[in-house]
This record gives sequence, C-alpha cells and structure tokens, in this order.
Amino acid sequence: MTHKNKIKGSQYERDIVKALQEDGFASVERMYGAGRQDDKGDIRGLDGWTIEAKNQAKIDLPTFLAELKNEMANAGNDLGAVLVKKRNANIRDSYVVMSWEILIELLRRTNA
Repeated sequence: MTHKNKIKGSQYERDIVKALQEDGFASVERMYGAGRQDDKGDIRGLDGWTIEAKNQAKIDLPTFLAELKNEMANAGNDLGAVLVKKRNANIRDSYVVMSWEILIELLRRTNA
C-alpha cells in the first residue's frame, strides 16, 4: 500500500470509530497490525464482531469478504462486516457488506 493510500485508510478507520462512538458505542477503537498473519480486523470493541474497513478506489467484494472471514477466525468471532467507503460521501453512507452466512446468523439471533 502506498503512503497516500495508507493515510486514506487510517483516516477512514478513525472516521468509523468517531461515528460509532457518536452513535453510542463508546468502547470502540482502532486495531493496529493490519496485514499481519493474525490480523483480527480494523475496529475493536464490538463484542462478537469483526469489522474490516476499506477505502479503496476499486471495490473487490470477493477479496474483502475473504479477508473478513480470515480475520473473524483469527478473532474467534462469528459475526463480521466490511465497511466500504462510498466516494465523496458522509461516513454514514458507507456500504456495509457481509456474507449470506453472516446475515443468516444475525437474523437468527435477532428473530429468536
């Protein structure tokens, strides 16, 4: 990742943390160590969830979801989502992407 892209990615993570804190999730914070073999996601403080943040020009959902799945396994979480920055938009307009499998688990929990 180039220096410019790393700066953009780090800023997006900070923006996500700030928005989540404003929305009542006071314990969230950025994770550090992206790219490590034992990477556990970009945001921590949401019990049972792995959050991966992507601020890239090219949206590559299969790659993003494969990375999320690996990070969920590293973290021991069974829920997770990829937050994808929407160009020239507010942080709360980010795309939230998850696999069908995660959606079904979430629906089962909320409809039990």
